[in-house]
Amino acid sequence: MKTINEMLADPNATVVDVRSEMEFAMGHYPGALLIPLDQIPQRMEEFRSMSQPILLYCRSGNRSGIAQLMLQQAGIKEVYNAGALTSLPNLTTN
Repeated sequence: MKTINEMLADPNATVVDVRSEMEFAMGHYPGALLIPLDQIPQRMEEFRSMSQPILLYCRSGNRSGIAQLMLQQAGIKEVYNAGALTSLPNLTTN
């Protein structure tokens, strides 16, 4: 199985930030999409059409873990909890 860093390097990977808009504006992973945790149920079709693997992150790894379970329960297979933003490589503040 690939590591999170190897999956982040995959050009087909989709990186999703499940934090709030305010948290995202303060800094996020390069190229990440913002889909706050509370919007996931309404945006499930958007997830189904994403290129996989789908890597989720938040501030601590808790919300991204919840999001991972929600997506897996909806039948999305290649979804992973990448943990905290600060633990991801190439951290930026754009």
